[in-house]
Amino acid sequence: MAASSRKNKTGRRILAAGAGLATVGALVAAMPSSAGAAGDGFAAEAANGYGNGKGWGRMVDVQLLSFNDLHGTLEPPAGSSGQVTRIKEDGTTEKIDAGGVEYLATHLRQAREGNRYSVTAAAGDLIGGSPLLSGLFHDEPTIAALNKLDLDVTSVGNHEFDEGAVELARMQDGGCHPTAGCFVEGKTFRGADFPYLAANVTKEKTGKPILDPYFIWEKDGVRIGFIGVTLEGTPNIVTAEGVKGLKFGDEVETINKYTKILERKGVKSIVALIHEGGMPASSGYNYNCDGNGDGEGEGVSGAIVDIAKNVSPQVDAMVTGHTHQAYVCSIPDPAGKPRLVTSASSFGKLYTDTTLTYDRRTKDIVRTAVDSANHVVSRDVAKAPDMTKLITDWNSLAAPIANRPQGWIAADINGRGSTAYEKPLGDVIADAQLAGLAPADKGGAQLALMNPGGIRADLVWAESAAKEGNGVVTYGESFTVQPFTNMMNVVDLTGANVISALKQQVSGSNLNAVKILQVSKGLTYTLDMTKTGADRVVDGTIKLNGEPIDPAKTYRVAMNEFLAGGGDGFPALATGTNKLVGASDLDLFNAYLAANSTAAAPLQVPAADRITVVK
Repeated sequence: MAASSRKNKTGRRILAAGAGLATVGALVAAMPSSAGAAGDGFAAEAANGYGNGKGWGRMVDVQLLSFNDLHGTLEPPAGSSGQVTRIKEDGTTEKIDAGGVEYLATHLRQAREGNRYSVTAAAGDLIGGSPLLSGLFHDEPTIAALNKLDLDVTSVGNHEFDEGAVELARMQDGGCHPTAGCFVEGKTFRGADFPYLAANVTKEKTGKPILDPYFIWEKDGVRIGFIGVTLEGTPNIVTAEGVKGLKFGDEVETINKYTKILERKGVKSIVALIHEGGMPASSGYNYNCDGNGDGEGEGVSGAIVDIAKNVSPQVDAMVTGHTHQAYVCSIPDPAGKPRLVTSASSFGKLYTDTTLTYDRRTKDIVRTAVDSANHVVSRDVAKAPDMTKLITDWNSLAAPIANRPQGWIAADINGRGSTAYEKPLGDVIADAQLAGLAPADKGGAQLALMNPGGIRADLVWAESAAKEGNGVVTYGESFTVQPFTNMMNVVDLTGANVISALKQQVSGSNLNAVKILQVSKGLTYTLDMTKTGADRVVDGTIKLNGEPIDPAKTYRVAMNEFLAGGGDGFPALATGTNKLVGASDLDLFNAYLAANSTAAAPLQVPAADRITVVK
């Protein structure tokens, strides 16, 4: 079984590299007459022109199922992370519980029924930032689940580089972890049965892609090429060690380059898998981006819009991700022709079902016949038994660690699910970092800063209560909030650099997509969103323990190693000196929960009153 799977995977990679394999059409032509029934059907349908769209006629409907940003979320995500918003016919909205790979598998399998031509693709961040069930085992459980989902192809995302290119190669090719070894006795991790595409990620020394740049899906002579890229700015949002020795190219230039290569190979139907995305005007997964019907996609904004408007018109559709948003939009290509751009939220809560009508004569997609919609991975269907078994097996291995109590909460403390600039859980994390690193022998920190993207979930009282009672927070739950195990740094920063860092939240690379740092107690300031750029952080309001930050003074600042390297567009934080490396962010978080909560006196929800926001 394993050998067969590995053979299939190798075959896919050879096809993607264009190593001279015969096409399916050529193989059919070479078949003996006893296999000619299908060919006769093709001839009959072709004689009638379009056939029925499902079989051998000139026009063939190809089903494209897609999703993105799973982040190793195998079990149903909790709290707001496990909900999607539906816009009802009367304009009001409702929240729907969604997600969980047991349900995703069932929905995808049901969606494929009756579709002769069906391909499943993804747009990156399938692993990384994962809950403990997957993260504890370096995401091997998620790759195993994706194999069972019959995923055909995916692009890489920025989080695929959390553990570096060597580990990503292991995810593709298999083998046991270099230090942790094999997690299941007697079994070697087999890797992904599907190709990871990384067209714009090259080795600095050779200029060659680290993985296949494209993949050609083929059935009965129907051929569709997939080009996979991640965002060019990946080095700004991944630790420096994770992308060492790699170069990330421009998304548009890369896609256009490989589009020409695919065309030279006779592949005229092309889908781009892009780990970059946009922001829709509505949070509803069924929001109509093209409400006025002109295909201009006014309902979505962000980086993906410029990319879509400049990628070659030969690309027929784009599956995107990264922003964790839901949209199905049409954005005009450089020729002014509407082109489909989709994204399916995150954590396996949605999947996109797209019909691509393929013309056998031109070998291209008929754009005017493309149809697409996002669908909820609802939890009112039967669980897929094979996924239930996978989760149960890995949970049994994780249980001794996952179920350890770390502390207690009095109510939900929202992090990822909070839409506020200052998140209650962000305050808790920043306070935990300050508390752990304030002692002189631990670094002497006077304040702590936390990047909002590093908060991966909420602390949910109901989930805790359902498992242990009284709002217990387990190690598994705290790990889901802080899964990266970033080492903490304490550095010297001038007051001027602290001020500059706060202004970089809303300027520079963060001008249009602000990243508001979570701050520890004692640090306060005013954020005026009626202004523009750096002026949004109001001069004279930045104070520490009631005293204005002195530009000439030196402060000891705690932050994770990602921020200390200038990540997320904060170059001012990379100017720190006199660095002390402390415990991991997760260890400090758990220590804080243990020291500041009991069953009788659980941790309360912070007031989140450190940043005064003017709108």
